Amino acid sequence: MTLPLFFFYVFSIVAVASALMVIASRNPVHSVLFLILCFVNAAALFLLAGAEFLALILVVVYVGAVAVLFLFVVMMLDVDFAEMRQGMLQYAPVGVLVGVILLLELLLVAGSFAVSPEVTGGAVVPIESGIENTRALGRIIYTQYVYLFQAAGLVLLVAMIGAIVLTLRHKAGVKRQDPAVQVGRKRSETLQVVKVKSGQGL
Repeated sequence: MTLPLFFFYVFSIVAVASALMVIASRNPVHSVLFLILCFVNAAALFLLAGAEFLALILVVVYVGAVAVLFLFVVMMLDVDFAEMRQGMLQYAPVGVLVGVILLLELLLVAGSFAVSPEVTGGAVVPIESGIENTRALGRIIYTQYVYLFQAAGLVLLVAMIGAIVLTLRHKAGVKRQDPAVQVGRKRSETLQVVKVKSGQGL
């Protein structure tokens, strides 16, 4: 057994075990930590496959942002998951039915899947030999697909603004700043000069 094959089996076993622990853990904080472990091992598998860009994206984006965000949300909200789990068994038959349908669809797709030789031999942008895939992806994205890349970023920006607008709640009685009023105020409205005699206080 070669060394890369040994590490492949190690990372694969740890990734599968941590993925199972994500759904088997009773504590949601432990589930998020196992999710981070699964992401790290998946990134190691990408490194073994020579896809260092995907490995870095998995660590930076998912582990560094999404999983940590999940962890902070779970810890700050202090959600009572025991109360949420009550009454879940009544939806179990529907969940099993949906799972069986999805499994049958996946089996049908996997059984009828075929790759034509024309697709494998007709690469649109051939990758140069001796160049890292990160550099090759950068050249392709920022040259041929730069407008599509910017359009995707614009769509994500609109989605983020929409999520903020939909979840924003204005509470009554909360003091808010008005920059126009603050800039336009006069000295007489905010400052009062009081002459204090010697030996006396205010």
